[in-house]
Amino acid sequence: MKLFTNTIAAAVLAGTAAIATPAAAQVAGIATSSPEAVIVRSQARIAAYQQIDQQFAAQIGQIRTLRQEMQTLQQSLDTDSNGQLSQAELQANPGVVQQIQQKEQQLGQASQPIVLAQTYAIEQLINDYQNVRQQVVQQKNIQLLLTPDAIQWAPEAVNVTDDLVAVLDQRVPTVQITPPEGWRPRQDSLAAQQTVSQVLMNVAQQQAAQQQAQQQQPAAQPAGR
Repeated sequence: MKLFTNTIAAAVLAGTAAIATPAAAQVAGIATSSPEAVIVRSQARIAAYQQIDQQFAAQIGQIRTLRQEMQTLQQSLDTDSNGQLSQAELQANPGVVQQIQQKEQQLGQASQPIVLAQTYAIEQLINDYQNVRQQVVQQKNIQLLLTPDAIQWAPEAVNVTDDLVAVLDQRVPTVQITPPEGWRPRQDSLAAQQTVSQVLMNVAQQQAAQQQAQQQQPAAQPAGR
């Protein structure tokens, strides 16, 4: 699963970098993509998450604070500074362990409305994904559509994520972020929300690593006269 989310993250980075996809986006009737990659890059998902960030700004700030406090408490338990907590270290300070557990509960409570809003937005996209896929399959005369982790190597031409995103944006340009009363997310929607969150985290980490690497590169020397 880790490899799969990294593969999706790479596809998302390629999309945000606006790398052109060959016009013949399939090879011998075989194509690749994943629903999660399409959902991550859809305009409706992007706009919905921006709205959620604005609506739940206070909770997001609380979540950041709680995570920082938990990290500080965990570091205080790590008396040998090896980055791991042994049973002996946990038993040595049960009060700190209890504080961490309490903050974990607070973190879950603060995250719940955000997760529900994100899952509701994603579920609306999932509901039409089968139609989106069928439209692209017919347009491209695709005989076999695989997820990227199902093959070891393939040319870029087999990736039809751009095509799927374009159709999804056309069919579902916007989604709602406020679930109706009594709504309960499906299991597949919750799983997709978790995968999308992991993908976005991987993308952010890769972008941060790229920026750091660029900053560490020595400045170009001026040409001699």
